[in-house]
Amino acid sequence: MIIDLHCHTNISDNSFKIRDVITMAKEQGVTHLAITDHDTTAGLEEAIRIGTELGIHIIPGIEISAYDYQRGTRAHILGLYVTPGHEALSKLCDPMIEKRHEASREMVQQIIEAGYDISWEQVEIFAEGGTGVYKQHIMHALLERGYTSTIYGDLYKKLFARGEEGEEQGIAYVELEYVDAFDAILAIRAAGGVPVIAHPKQFDNFDAIAVWKEAGLMGIEVRHPLHDEATEERARDLAEQLGLLQTGGSDFHGFYSEANHSPLGSKSPGEAHLLTLQAAVERRNEWEME
Repeated sequence: MIIDLHCHTNISDNSFKIRDVITMAKEQGVTHLAITDHDTTAGLEEAIRIGTELGIHIIPGIEISAYDYQRGTRAHILGLYVTPGHEALSKLCDPMIEKRHEASREMVQQIIEAGYDISWEQVEIFAEGGTGVYKQHIMHALLERGYTSTIYGDLYKKLFARGEEGEEQGIAYVELEYVDAFDAILAIRAAGGVPVIAHPKQFDNFDAIAVWKEAGLMGIEVRHPLHDEATEERARDLAEQLGLLQTGGSDFHGFYSEANHSPLGSKSPGEAHLLTLQAAVERRNEWEME
């Protein structure tokens, strides 16, 4: 049994469409696949139909782009087994989707003004079928024009660097206001899902996990391409200490994956952890919201 509890499609920022992703997962021997596009559940019903057709169990999910306002850092909250289209998720995330799209439009304008020969219409082509334009789509347009040979690299930093820790801010950087991590956890719970902190190493979220558990966080993504053995051990130990579920996934983005990405199914958490997750889902009607 090969399980992948974190992957994306072109609904958000994967270069491949839903059917392509599920077909590739099938070829990799994946049996259980969570579709966790950023800030949306659009496409999940289609994914479930395709999964049934191809013999893969599709787990409806979401990855909410959030912020830890107490510690001043970003946080991504996975929701597993959410109800597609649930009002709690759309009410929280739809404004975020609109803000990201408009921020991307502003970024493209700044890039054009800096002398790069691209257009908004060209960028939109790469985002066709999704919820809006991401930085990866902008980079794809720049790559097509010959300004770079990679999505991530020196040009990406030159354009989009946040300007933290002494680094120079990117010439097309636009500040984006994210939803509160606590609100993300509550929305996922309201939608019947299991909230899990995604790749805690990326944004150094470890210190917040105990507090978020009190708010309803139920799991930690232990296995992830950004986690080395020491980080996995740290995440595993914390999960055991706090009584949290342990998950894992490839965080697959197709052509838009970072250099250290893993193929679909490569970060399987194992059958035992899937069964524990499913048992938690079966008890979801007994959850009491605080």
